Amino acid sequence: METTTFAATDGFPHTALVGVTGPDETLAVQGDAQAVLPLASVTKPLTAWGAFVAIERGLVDLDEPAGPDGATVLDLLDHTSGLPMEGDGPLRPVGERRIYSNAGFDALAAHVADAVGMAFSDWMLREVVLPLGMTRTDVTGRPSADARASIADLMIFGREVLRPTLIPAALRDLALTVSHAGLRGIVPGYGPFADNQWGLGFELKGAKSPHWLSDSFPPETAGHFGAQGSFLFIDRSRDLAAAFLSGVPFGDEHKRIWPPLTDEIVTRYGSAG
Repeated sequence: METTTFAATDGFPHTALVGVTGPDETLAVQGDAQAVLPLASVTKPLTAWGAFVAIERGLVDLDEPAGPDGATVLDLLDHTSGLPMEGDGPLRPVGERRIYSNAGFDALAAHVADAVGMAFSDWMLREVVLPLGMTRTDVTGRPSADARASIADLMIFGREVLRPTLIPAALRDLALTVSHAGLRGIVPGYGPFADNQWGLGFELKGAKSPHWLSDSFPPETAGHFGAQGSFLFIDRSRDLAAAFLSGVPFGDEHKRIWPPLTDEIVTRYGSAG
């Protein structure tokens, strides 16, 4: 593993922890890889993975009812349940619009908890965090937005997405494929898009611009960013995953550095598959 400095973070006025991993090992780290910081909405891919384990065990089904009337587990995972960012009452009919929803992911976790017979945080600890060896990850808060983790642990999770061990590769493939294509929706902080592509628990780059990922990334690049200045991306075309943690609210400085940083990461460490 290389300890490095990314030029794109020069002048960034906050902590800038960065990690890059291939499928087998961490390739590079900037900053303290063991420091634990808030993930904010980068929690959602972790929560989705916990749901996928329950699906693989036959305890939950993607097509079973969950959340508001008419919605399914899949609709909660891809933000098409109609639920708002926060709150219980749906804003739209199921499947009409992609409405990014913390409430939907909290409802997903509650549904999984009922199905597996334990608190969702206990399920996550037993079935995801401990099996993967993510020793510096805390999943006791809201399943939509409150996990905390280190860069080292996000690199472990990135490798799990690249080469899944807890779920079948086919389920991972489904999670990183566009679900309910062609839906309009808003990416918080970046505005509305006519085709707001999303997988199951993971945003997909698609043709969105401006975006937190560089425009050079292929449309199928998956990931998530969070309101505490965090991101995780999975670029399967380069067999690469990378993460960023800052522990401060997302703002203009993140918008400024993230596209060139993500470009710098793949230029230095990516190789076309």
